[in-house]
Amino acid sequence: MTGAAKMADTTTPMARPATRVPGHFGEWIQGRLGPDGPVALVTLACPALAVAAPGQGPGLDRLFSPRAVAGFARALGLGPVAWPGLDPDMPMGAGAGASTACLVASARAMGWEGDPQALARACLDVEGATDPLMHPAPDRLLWASREARNLEDLAPPPRCEIVGGYLGTPQRTDPEDHDFPDISDLVSFWRGAVARDDLAAVAGIATESARRCTALRGPDDPIDALARDLGALGHARAHTGTARALIFAPGKVPDGATAALRDAGLSGVFGFATGGAE
Repeated sequence: MTGAAKMADTTTPMARPATRVPGHFGEWIQGRLGPDGPVALVTLACPALAVAAPGQGPGLDRLFSPRAVAGFARALGLGPVAWPGLDPDMPMGAGAGASTACLVASARAMGWEGDPQALARACLDVEGATDPLMHPAPDRLLWASREARNLEDLAPPPRCEIVGGYLGTPQRTDPEDHDFPDISDLVSFWRGAVARDDLAAVAGIATESARRCTALRGPDDPIDALARDLGALGHARAHTGTARALIFAPGKVPDGATAALRDAGLSGVFGFATGGAE
């Protein structure tokens, strides 16, 4: 038996249960909780985008460093692993959760069924900043992304429709970057708005978070004007990526919204529904 064959024999058996892990599309809100507080967010869940495993694309060993991937396997008690291929619907660096969803999908495809918080810590060790996509209702958490920690359980955002796309080139999250605006006031407003199921208030809070982020971090973009011209309730963005989103009440997306975003320079424009108690 060759050395390569001996190494192959030590890998974890290919359990490969089919799995699909939804991503997100930016954040409703994201920023610091006070000048010295953690970076916290409420993710904008996106069931239309997901990572499927096993798939035809590259596995974790092609997406992350060998050391990071080996540490991920050890943290989950998987041992040496022959990772499955992955089929992501979203690009890396778009603020749509591709890297976290790839990690979660890979673990589940290997048959891992442990505590979501243990999986969150393992993802954090690889990424340095992770999204709450391993949790069953990620948009109901006030999430400290640089700590992989739920700060508070929240009511779900109201049901709404999103039309969005990607603006510019991919921007991978820098986990050492803590240069975000203070959103302590927005978190307080958010609690009340989601408790009332008040979509107009939620959209306004998301818009303010996006504006603060753009003012501090850039880049300038057309989404504010698009929201006004198309009669959207507000807009949201990936605070460290290229995703941009317009927020509409259910059934209120105007004809031509998709074309308007494309004409403004956004790519990959699509629509989806999100929020609600289910």
